[in-house]
Amino acid sequence: MAYTDLYLPALPPALCAMAETPAMQRLRRVGMHCGCEYTAYPLYRAALAPYSRCLHSLGTAALVWRFTHDLAQAAAGLLHDIATPAFAHVIDFLNGDHMMQESTERRTHAMIASSPELTALLARSGLTVADVDDYHRYPIADNDSPRLSADRLEYTLGNARLVFHAPDTMIRAICGDLFVGQNEDGADELCFAHAAQADAFTRLALRQSQWFVSDDDRFSMQYLADLLRDALNAGALTIDDLYTDEETVIARLLAVPALAARWQDYRRITGTVSTAHRPEGVYAVRVAAKKRSIDPLVRTGSGLRRYTALSATYAAQLAAFRADGFDRWVQAVYESP
Repeated sequence: MAYTDLYLPALPPALCAMAETPAMQRLRRVGMHCGCEYTAYPLYRAALAPYSRCLHSLGTAALVWRFTHDLAQAAAGLLHDIATPAFAHVIDFLNGDHMMQESTERRTHAMIASSPELTALLARSGLTVADVDDYHRYPIADNDSPRLSADRLEYTLGNARLVFHAPDTMIRAICGDLFVGQNEDGADELCFAHAAQADAFTRLALRQSQWFVSDDDRFSMQYLADLLRDALNAGALTIDDLYTDEETVIARLLAVPALAARWQDYRRITGTVSTAHRPEGVYAVRVAAKKRSIDPLVRTGSGLRRYTALSATYAAQLAAFRADGFDRWVQAVYESP
């Protein structure tokens, strides 16, 4: 079964051709979990299958097409991660942009424009690079959190399927309940027809939101960012190397004994512990992270309402999630060598 089958019977041929270009196929070797996949965390050992930026991009394109049948919007969804570097948002930590996580988008236009295969396919479809280089302009593809867009929908459902083992029947039911409505600002937004499906979805969304800012996740991303910074400073890596793929970057690290030892330590991380005060003699971090959350619109007898207005439980859970100030020091727990 193709990855997008639960979203759409088949992608349009034009999108399939774009997905097969070298610029997009690079994303098969860039993960969705920002390097955490390489640790020994139990979550990843139990994952059903690797979740790559390529799969996420295909899923986003499929969902945009499902709800818009507009090729420009769907192509923008397909190409929105084309500039994602190795280890993805770890590079935002490296760039000091970890609270916004936007610095990794800066090369999007250039990477599309520099692909002769993509520019030829776009031209064949009557599109230009400018039509597809910024998916933020298409509200079904992307919008501001906590609204629901195809991008947020896809990585929530993708993680639910491949990491948290949600059944396909649940994914189909959630997708089948969605429709395009108009939000408080009159913009198009994906909405739920029934509160029961919104409840199922928000449970999945909150679980992954909690994981993405967990002590384990934040520690790992900062550790890897510091390792990559030292590799760059030592000349073992270049910035352009980061825009190849993770296999290439790891090979560069392994070629330098001191960096290789730290990478192997990273691979042995099984979890973290936190303390109020900075521990002495060990690598520890105190770092915040971008909080991703979703509060979808749901159809009611009186119109569309945010799910937090319908569920006091979810409203309280979301408020607790947003209240964490990350004011603690975190260090790793390692498995035995």
